[in-house]
Amino acid sequence: MGESRGGFLNALGPGLLLAGAAVGVSHLVQSTRAGAVYGFGLVGLIVAANVFKYPAFRFGPEYAAATGTSLLEGYRRQGRLALGVYLVLTLGTMFTVQAAVALLTAGLAKALFGLAWSPAVVVALLIGLCAGLLAVGRYAWLDAINKVVVLVLTLSTLAATVLALPRIDWGAIPWWPAAGFGAGDMLFAAALVGWMPSAIDLAVWHSLWTLARREQTGRTPTRRAVLADFHLGYWGAAALALCFVILGAGVMYGRGVPFQATAGGFAAQVIELYVSTLGDWSRPLISISAFACMFSTTFTVVDGFPRALSVLARRFTDAERPWSGEEGSRRLYWASLVVIGAGSVLICLYFLKSLKELVDLATTLSFLTAPALAILNHRAITGAEVPAAARPSRGVLGFSLLSIVVLTGLAVAYLWVRFGGA
Repeated sequence: MGESRGGFLNALGPGLLLAGAAVGVSHLVQSTRAGAVYGFGLVGLIVAANVFKYPAFRFGPEYAAATGTSLLEGYRRQGRLALGVYLVLTLGTMFTVQAAVALLTAGLAKALFGLAWSPAVVVALLIGLCAGLLAVGRYAWLDAINKVVVLVLTLSTLAATVLALPRIDWGAIPWWPAAGFGAGDMLFAAALVGWMPSAIDLAVWHSLWTLARREQTGRTPTRRAVLADFHLGYWGAAALALCFVILGAGVMYGRGVPFQATAGGFAAQVIELYVSTLGDWSRPLISISAFACMFSTTFTVVDGFPRALSVLARRFTDAERPWSGEEGSRRLYWASLVVIGAGSVLICLYFLKSLKELVDLATTLSFLTAPALAILNHRAITGAEVPAAARPSRGVLGFSLLSIVVLTGLAVAYLWVRFGGA
């Protein structure tokens, strides 16, 4: 029993990083909007998104545990075309994803600290702060800071949800989308699914974090321990998404409260969701917790894209080299971090007055790229390099194929509604 606990503790961390990255814009913005506008009508969609994305996310840490390399090695073994697909998808989403999470974090920072600076300036400072922390502490600080933040956020969100339950008029809030659910509502549903619980890109990051955690501890956790860490983070993030729907529905549904378009205005509304249920005494704690939540997301994103790109470049250039780890080029890591940061600031300048538009753009791009990444992940976990004993069961693999069909169908339906509908 002691050995089992030790294995889990050695593995604990990457799954919580997944949760820290997920419980951000998708929860604070999209899940809250879903509850405020549709009541409980989109709960089924949120549950389905988490269920059907599960295999693609799971295969990231599972592949790392089975092979000692990241999903990017699994992509390389499928051919350079697979690496190229991942590169194109990453380049197409990285600026909008980082800009969306950083802009909301900047709005919370302005609300918390009373800053009068431009949100774009705050975004630049936040990215610089994340870069500084990563330069000093690397993965160890990323892991430690995130664990504290996720714990605080989880406890405060659960407390607010429990206190909000008695105030909800359950009979007045719909459990199914209204009859007038039109094309615009379907486009929002696609954006909601895009980052629920997050973009599938994170499966690659998760595999890299799993290897970084192994390097940090000097121990190789079992596949079972790695999956336990993953399940804790993944399903924990899914549960918190439902909490935010409840808060949005209980506090804002049917009350004619419009969402603020700016990051600062929306951030203030998010804080009021908690304060209206917990009481005004909680405002400082909730303000800090909400900011910490989004800072954790920004922190993981600032690290995730450059980490993946630096390893991806080595996969292209050293394709035949046998790898026992996933060390990337530090020079390329920092070059990528600077370029993505600068691009994110420029995008924030363009979307300063419309946080919702930026969020919907970023989440929709992730929604459309999900099927391709799910296919790559499925092919990786069934590759010859994965020992038969370390592969998922036939049931999981079968469900993965079903999920790919569902995600592809949803993407095609979205494109039809968006561009081909009457």
